[in-house]
Amino acid sequence: MFIAPPECPVFEPSWEEFADPFTYINKIRPIAEKTGICKVRPPKGWQPPFACDVDSLHFTPRIQRLNELEAQTRVKLNFLDQIAKFWELQGCTLKIPHVERKILDLYQLNKLVNNERGFDAVCRERRWSKIALKMGFAPGKAIGSHLRSHYERILYPYNLFQTGANLLKPTLTNDTKDTDYIPHDLPQRQSVQPLETCSIARRAKRMRAEEDCENRPNLRRRMGSYVAKPEPQAGKLCPLAKCKVSLCLSPQVDQYMCLVCGSGSEENRLLLCDGCDDSYHTFCLIPPLHDVPKGDWRCPKCLAQECCKPQVAFGFEQAGRDYSLRTFGDMADSFKSDYFNMPVHMVPTELVEKEFWRLVSTIEEDVTVEYGADIASKEFGSGFPIRGGRFQVSPEDEDYLSSGWNLNNMPVMDSSVLTHITADICGMKLPWLYVGMCFSSFCWHIEDHWSYSINYLHWGEPKTWYGVPGYAAEKLEWVMRKLAPELFESQPDLLHQLVTIMNPNTLMNHGVPVYRTNQCSGEFVITFPRAYHSGFNQGFNFAEAVNFCTMDWMPMGRMCVDHYRQLNRYCVFSHDEMVCKMASKADTTMDVALASAVQRDMTVMLQEEDKLRDKVSKMVRGLSYRHAEYDLLPDEERQCSKCRTTCYLSALTCPCSPGQLVCLHHAHDLCSCTSSKLTLNYRFTMAELYPMMEAVTLRAESYTYWVSHVSDILEAKQDKKSELRSLVVEAEVKRFPQSDLLRQLRTVTLDAEKCAVVAQQLLIGKRQTRYRSGGRKSQSQNLLTVEELRSFVRQLHNLPCSIRQAPLLKDLLTRVDDFQQSSEQLLYDEAPSPAALQGLLDVSLGLDVELPQLALLRERLEQARWLDGVKGASVRPHSLCLDTMRRLIDQGVGLAPHGSVERAMARLQELLTMSEHWEERALRLMEARPRHCVETLVEALQEVASIPAYLPNCLLLKDTVDQAKDWLQEAETLQLGGRIPVLDTLTELVSRAKAIPVWLDPLARLDSLVFDVQAWKESAAKTFLMKNSTYSLLEVLCPRCEAGTGPQKSKYKRAKDAAQCSERNSARLDCLSDVERALSESKDSASAMATLAEVRQKEMESLLALRASNESKLLLAGDCGALRVCVCHKAPSGAMLQCELCRDAFHRSCVLGSNQDPLPNQAWVCPQCQLSEKPPLDRVLPLLASLQRIRVRLPEGDALRFLIERTVRWQHRVQQASAEVGQGVAVTTSHQRWASSSPTWAPSPTQETNSMSFYTEHQCIPLQGLSPELEELMVEGFLLQVTLPETQQLYRSLLIKLDPRHHHHTDSPFPQHSAEQDQHQHNSQGGMNGKRTKRHMEEEGSERKDKAKKPRKKKPKLNKERSQEAKGTCSPTATHSDLSLSDSDEDFTLCAAPWCREPEGKQVNWVQCDGSCQQWFHQVCVGVSAEQAEKEDYICISCTQPDHTRE
Repeated sequence: MFIAPPECPVFEPSWEEFADPFTYINKIRPIAEKTGICKVRPPKGWQPPFACDVDSLHFTPRIQRLNELEAQTRVKLNFLDQIAKFWELQGCTLKIPHVERKILDLYQLNKLVNNERGFDAVCRERRWSKIALKMGFAPGKAIGSHLRSHYERILYPYNLFQTGANLLKPTLTNDTKDTDYIPHDLPQRQSVQPLETCSIARRAKRMRAEEDCENRPNLRRRMGSYVAKPEPQAGKLCPLAKCKVSLCLSPQVDQYMCLVCGSGSEENRLLLCDGCDDSYHTFCLIPPLHDVPKGDWRCPKCLAQECCKPQVAFGFEQAGRDYSLRTFGDMADSFKSDYFNMPVHMVPTELVEKEFWRLVSTIEEDVTVEYGADIASKEFGSGFPIRGGRFQVSPEDEDYLSSGWNLNNMPVMDSSVLTHITADICGMKLPWLYVGMCFSSFCWHIEDHWSYSINYLHWGEPKTWYGVPGYAAEKLEWVMRKLAPELFESQPDLLHQLVTIMNPNTLMNHGVPVYRTNQCSGEFVITFPRAYHSGFNQGFNFAEAVNFCTMDWMPMGRMCVDHYRQLNRYCVFSHDEMVCKMASKADTTMDVALASAVQRDMTVMLQEEDKLRDKVSKMVRGLSYRHAEYDLLPDEERQCSKCRTTCYLSALTCPCSPGQLVCLHHAHDLCSCTSSKLTLNYRFTMAELYPMMEAVTLRAESYTYWVSHVSDILEAKQDKKSELRSLVVEAEVKRFPQSDLLRQLRTVTLDAEKCAVVAQQLLIGKRQTRYRSGGRKSQSQNLLTVEELRSFVRQLHNLPCSIRQAPLLKDLLTRVDDFQQSSEQLLYDEAPSPAALQGLLDVSLGLDVELPQLALLRERLEQARWLDGVKGASVRPHSLCLDTMRRLIDQGVGLAPHGSVERAMARLQELLTMSEHWEERALRLMEARPRHCVETLVEALQEVASIPAYLPNCLLLKDTVDQAKDWLQEAETLQLGGRIPVLDTLTELVSRAKAIPVWLDPLARLDSLVFDVQAWKESAAKTFLMKNSTYSLLEVLCPRCEAGTGPQKSKYKRAKDAAQCSERNSARLDCLSDVERALSESKDSASAMATLAEVRQKEMESLLALRASNESKLLLAGDCGALRVCVCHKAPSGAMLQCELCRDAFHRSCVLGSNQDPLPNQAWVCPQCQLSEKPPLDRVLPLLASLQRIRVRLPEGDALRFLIERTVRWQHRVQQASAEVGQGVAVTTSHQRWASSSPTWAPSPTQETNSMSFYTEHQCIPLQGLSPELEELMVEGFLLQVTLPETQQLYRSLLIKLDPRHHHHTDSPFPQHSAEQDQHQHNSQGGMNGKRTKRHMEEEGSERKDKAKKPRKKKPKLNKERSQEAKGTCSPTATHSDLSLSDSDEDFTLCAAPWCREPEGKQVNWVQCDGSCQQWFHQVCVGVSAEQAEKEDYICISCTQPDHTRE
């Protein structure tokens, strides 16, 4: 099996590098010459036009039989041909036997037996089994005996003949299974031109029957020259004997005599030789022949003559027909597609390569191909366009005419020394064309004069190349001589004939380095000096090749001439002539680098020439000298007759040998004449040659000194960093060549500068990145690795100059090594601390080096932090929730694998699984329907308690259980306690129970109790509330906290008031929400009743103040247009209705439909004061009874109870009042304040003020003659939300007594009582002065209340406590002289309002007039709130009235 050698380097130059081919080749030479060959891909877009005329190009290809190309295969074929010829001359046909189903390798068998000292020794020592093993046969099958039999039958007679024993064995006997061998006739085939009808064998088997090989042509060729040589044509092989049997009738029978016995007897046993016609008896031969041989027979003498003829040199035949490119391509494509049975373009190159080396190594198959090689481009035209050629180049392709990569230009460029050779050497200076087909090959060879070569594949299928570097050339030659010595015996210069190949695997097995490549169309392949190369074509293609030589080749070229001299090989050109022509141009035009190379080569040349001339002059006495213009002679006339070297500087001639000359190396080989006749012909004298060299030396001297200086620096012999740049500048100024030394100097200089810059930047942490990819490379890719830093430090040490940053970089390297050592120790630790890892990472920030441990340290840091996080979360189980566990697991999944991480992950996963299970179970327990009891949940919580994690659902379950236990305890306490539960408490308890997802036994009963309470509230609301009422049941049942608040007050305002009330002190009862809260918070009914009593007191005070305010507003108003009354807050006009409760006036149109029209002798109440339906008492009492049965306290129930108790007390008071009406209650009627200050409210008269008039349609009870006790009694009767007959009775009685106009309409409801009137004197002196009466209403068993003290300070909200009066009773009147009391008595001054209501209680609020009177008033009496008293100025009515009204 063929194993492909390694690939040679492939170069892809940029456009800038591609511009100068020799500079680029010199650049890649250090790399490419190590492999011998290299491939160059031109830049994309470089594609020269194909300039050959496809139709006009005609050529005759060479015929190549593949198995004849390979050296070892050809040796075997030659051997088999000799054996076949030997037996054919004996009249027998060679048939190769089969052993183990394989054809026996007779050549290997013969070689192995000879190595074992011959047939006899092998038989004697019984080594046939050993030979069978060496030939690859399996042991134990008696193969050795078969090999002995075949050797003895076929090879042993031939070996005896080769030793000269001249013994003939009996006729060769063959096995029927043996295969006929058709002689290859390699030497004979090359001597005759092929027939015109000869066709190429596609895939012919070598082993064929005899009759297939009749009339087989023999051909001969040597290197393209044809020498026809007649040979006797072999007769047909036939079974008839060729013996001449003498008949008795012939008179010439006696002429045939046996040369052994000299007798002519036994004529029927005489054999006639087909070569010399000598006759022999069959029994006289040694040993005698038993049968007459078949076919031609040769006697021993002729046999020796035929077999000992020397072999003719092997070469290729020329095909018998002419091809054009088109016809050759059709033939080539047809051959490849037929051979591989697939389209041409689908055959893999690897398959073709393996098949090629299989075919060249077998003797069983003959495959013949044709190769159009060495076609002169001068005759047929180059594939590249040239100036003046027939191919018309387009303007865009004109650059290819002068391109250095145009193979017509490359050999003659200034950088190529071949340009100094004037002759056009085909193949070296002029390109050769190659038209290949599949399997056509070029054999192992090196270029003439060991020059460079370059090959360009214009188009077609690839060409496979194999190359051996120049340093291994002698190794390859030695291996081929060793493996095929028979070929080199007849052809010592076999490798120069391009006719022999050897498998690369064989060469590689013997230590020869071989490299390969596939050259595709549009690619160059360059071979380097003395680099052996060979290859084959993958299919139909067209290539072009040429040689070139650079100045570095010149030493190799001189070595090649010496090598050719040893091989007696012709030179293509004279190397000395080329050097002398170059030296003749050494004045100013020669490049200094070339001058240096010429100077070195010329020095060697002159030393050798001077030595040879001196030697010849000493050897030949009387030597004559003659000048010869050898450069004017053709090469054929100046070749050494001994070594074939082309002479130029000198040669020896002799008159006895005209036309012959020898070089000075072979002075003894010219002739045998005396030395005095020899003539030394010279082109230049030594005196002429040395000045030529001096001129070259002068040209190269500066360069040589520069080279020496640079070499010393580069070899670290000097330490002159400053001179590096100056040497580079000198080379640029003096235009020194772009040599390796200059490139090395530039590289070293650039490296030194870069090293200094990089070292400085490394030390300051600002080194430029080595990657320029837009910043997308990671930072690690932009840093030096540790090995690079170490190498960089070594590079600094190896530089031919010193860098001041080197010690600092060495210190950096030491710190890096310390970091790596610490990292390894820390990474070895099973559980390193994050602080230590972070510390190391912090240390790495100061190391501007790519540290491979950083990734591991970061991984371990992440692991350590994660493990710390897991540990911290485990220590604080109250914060270890499911999300934390999932987050930790997700973070752990992204971490690098580690044992500690895996163990922690396993624990976390187990904990997470358990936690999720209990979370789901806890959720199911809480969401279960029906709900679980407390005991079941407690059991579950006992299992959850051991889980060290924060489980919200489990905690919620625990809270639920705690709530359930607390609720059950509260419910039990509520049930066992003696107090009646409050509704809010009960409702809150039920709502809490419903929110607890636990089965609670008392909940059903409590929920039923709440339902009963709600049903009771609905029943009470139906009883009290009017249809579409905006009031709540509690608002209706409770005493009003604020008098005059009606439906016009917006809901927003109420909500705002409620919010403000909630912010106030809980002890104050300023709004309904305060009352409701106080009732809900009350411990028992007694405290609730006390709260409601306090609210009732405020209700009475606020309503009485409102009545007084409204009354005074209507009574004392001077301008009716400024008044604002009614719900519309407009001035009174026309018919007005006055509310008996709030005493405000209303437009009939505004309150129309809100209530029934006023009825005669009945009080009219406005919609604001009419809060409810006022059901009769008999409908209210059952509600209280049913609530008592429910046994639940609620604010509405307390309010209802208070309402009933209030109603009962009021009825009692009414009864008392009815008894006192005729005993001392005075009703003042003599002085009517309305008569003096306001219009009289009567239905008939009309009062006009400021063009406005209004009147009342309904008569109200006058307040001037009404005592406070009766007024309060009447007001409270109207406030009761229960319909009572006493209310209307009291109203009618008072109305009759206070307004006699109604006496005739209605009788007094209280006939047993008489009305008494108290006369009040009202005296005024510059103000309103009069008597003030203090009315005291006393209840049974009640103590007297202290009179309100008058405050000393003005305006603020004053809270005064009443003091007990020393006297048991108070004076009923007060005079003006009371105002002039002393300061000690000022505290007991009464309110200045004539209608003072004498408010009672712990807190009484006062206000002082800001007018001229400076008098004090109860805020309740003048209708001023506490906020108004504090923020606004108050002017009393007396100060606001005009002076004439006061008088």
